[in-house]
Amino acid sequence: MSDNRGRFVWYDLMTTDPDAAQSFYTELIGWGTQAWEGAMPYTMWTNHDVPLGGVATLPEEAKQAGAPPHWLAYIQTPNVDETVTTAESNQGKVVVPAQDIPKVGRFAVLADPQGAVFAAYTPAGDTPEDSPAKVGEFSWNELNSSDHENAWGFYETLFGWQKTEAMDMGEMGMYQMFKKKGGELPLGGMFNKPKEMPGPPFWLYYTRVDDVHASVEKVKELGGQVLRGPMEVPDGDHVLQCMDPQGAAFALHSKKKG
Repeated sequence: MSDNRGRFVWYDLMTTDPDAAQSFYTELIGWGTQAWEGAMPYTMWTNHDVPLGGVATLPEEAKQAGAPPHWLAYIQTPNVDETVTTAESNQGKVVVPAQDIPKVGRFAVLADPQGAVFAAYTPAGDTPEDSPAKVGEFSWNELNSSDHENAWGFYETLFGWQKTEAMDMGEMGMYQMFKKKGGELPLGGMFNKPKEMPGPPFWLYYTRVDDVHASVEKVKELGGQVLRGPMEVPDGDHVLQCMDPQGAAFALHSKKKG
């Protein structure tokens, strides 16, 4: 299990209308859904019948605290409680205290020192090893921060991440990519979001699709918004940043052709 420390292993959508969200994402990305047999109403997203996340109603207390619909990723750690303690001692905050999901694992929802929210998660069993993302799977995890250099130290301490390439984006500053300790595949990147971008720092998650250009009109037809793109990134891939009909930000990613 320790070999998967720092890996993104699950993605939840917390939204105001789970039924409408299911219609949107299943039509756009091609995911299936599967009811979870637990105490709380919860539906899992599946890709070729393999669960990769879920969707649930945004809690009333979260709405009253100002939280919009959002995606939340779970990052694996050997001991959630130790991770919570480490986060608090490094200027992080506890959003949801550590708790068990029977037969599944233990998690806590945290915020980094700049305010971006994520979950730490210790599974009850083994999780799959790293492999390149297939179509329909999450392929990139991007932190839009107000101080990514400070944030880097926080996440490195919590999850043991290692820096890989850094890319100079000119006026937007540096874009720092990272991987899990000892890993070969990059997990994502982090940078300082433009000052004109509204809202607090946040994580943005990319799902691989066959062609982001073909997704542009589909996002709009289904009631979503295209925020940025399609645009080519340095390795020749293309990305598209969007908002779903309930207001949750998400992104799509397609590999270069040929």
